[in-house]
Amino acid sequence: MSKASENIQPLTGAALVVATLCLAMANFLAILDTTIANVSVANIAGSLGTSTSQGTYVITSYAVAEAISVPLTGWLASRFGSIRVFVTCFLLFGIFSLFCGLATSMSALVTFRVFLGFSGGPLMPLSQTLMIRIFPKDKSHAAIGIWSMTTLVAPIMGPILGGILCDSMGWSYIFFCKVPFALVASYFCWMLLKRFETKTARSSIDLVGLILLIIWVGALQIMLDEGKDQDWFASSHIVILAIIAAVGFISFLIWELTEKHPVVDLKIFRYRGFSTSMLTLSLGFGAFFSISVITPLWLQIYMGYTATLAGYSTATMGLLAVLLAPIIANLSSRYDPRYFVFAGVLWLGLWTFVRSYANLDMTFGQISWPMFYQGIGMPLFFVPLTAIALGCVSEREMDSAAGLFNFIRTLSGAFATSMINTAWERKTRYVHEELAGLTDQHGVATRAMENGGMALDQVRGAVDWLVQKQSVMVATNQLFIIVALIFTVAACVIWLAPKPKHAVDPASVH
Repeated sequence: MSKASENIQPLTGAALVVATLCLAMANFLAILDTTIANVSVANIAGSLGTSTSQGTYVITSYAVAEAISVPLTGWLASRFGSIRVFVTCFLLFGIFSLFCGLATSMSALVTFRVFLGFSGGPLMPLSQTLMIRIFPKDKSHAAIGIWSMTTLVAPIMGPILGGILCDSMGWSYIFFCKVPFALVASYFCWMLLKRFETKTARSSIDLVGLILLIIWVGALQIMLDEGKDQDWFASSHIVILAIIAAVGFISFLIWELTEKHPVVDLKIFRYRGFSTSMLTLSLGFGAFFSISVITPLWLQIYMGYTATLAGYSTATMGLLAVLLAPIIANLSSRYDPRYFVFAGVLWLGLWTFVRSYANLDMTFGQISWPMFYQGIGMPLFFVPLTAIALGCVSEREMDSAAGLFNFIRTLSGAFATSMINTAWERKTRYVHEELAGLTDQHGVATRAMENGGMALDQVRGAVDWLVQKQSVMVATNQLFIIVALIFTVAACVIWLAPKPKHAVDPASVH
């Protein structure tokens, strides 16, 4: 922040209210986009003539692009000014949301989602920084409280809003709905905040590190997305992608550890508390996001739920999280946060295990209540883990640590989406083959249906669909058991971290 901007008086009255709403809207929309498409994947895939597995590219493309753009936020703000970068990204976010809604093919939609992710990445950290800057010094905690509330509410609203818009107006409107808010809010942000603009400097960017980051992350994500369709390493295409990802990752590590001004400061991993927290985050958030992706797909395709009902059911997981987050934040600043993380992640694993006993005859309540109780673990996991990760690093490295935290969180969600989708398909095929050989071995059911007036092809189709539904149910339950084990491992890992040396003031993290 420049000296000039420090001397500018904070906003007051109506200007402060409008600016706060616009900044909160930016953070809300950027995070909303990570979940709003989850319940609409089946509809999007069907409309664009692709499989549901390819439909998940809509989720992963945005997440990967967003993860890559987050580390660039600091350089962009210092080079062009934080207000200009924020308003430009907000404006582009609205424009690319429009393009996503107008897409007529999966390739076009994924391309626009990539640009949408690049635009949305800087909105999250910059909205937090600007929120603190426009508030009076003694009200900085109120600013962070408002910003944090949008961070928690947006993932809950995503499935609900996505389901309602998809069922009532069509999947395109899950993207169209954001356009007017982004365009109007970006205009007001410029008019109200341009006097807070920071001085610019011709700072250099770690271009080599950025290119290597894009190469290895992109190659790995494409490999994970397409591997299931190309028989993995039996395909030369997948082998080449794996080699590019491996070489790119090793080159990235070497370059970033020796570069004076790296795009991602990997030296922060020298703190045992931070590296342990990142391992817990990768395992825990990846496990959490994976069950959040396959649950709405299972509900819509095999349980006959509409996107709206699937959204309501999925969103129950976040209701208690919003209420408990401020309480957990206060408690974790007074007591050892490792206990909260351990309890929260273990709680998520426990209820994931409970959900592994699902069946096709369950009611809406039987599906939703376990997710409602499971939501208690979310604030216990995420809020104290942030305190551990940032409380273990020095004050001057806190901004870099916060950026790396968001980068790993977003990337973990993208990778987990691809891996759980692949595992779900393979497990379903395996179970289907096993059940098919055991179903109606003596032809009793087949003859009964033929005697009832059904043609042989109809009988075979009906039996195959019943087997497929049961196969998916068995596969889903088995995967939930594996995910529950991953949660358990993640909970135990946190004890490798030392107790944080100092409490973290959220207002100090820009």
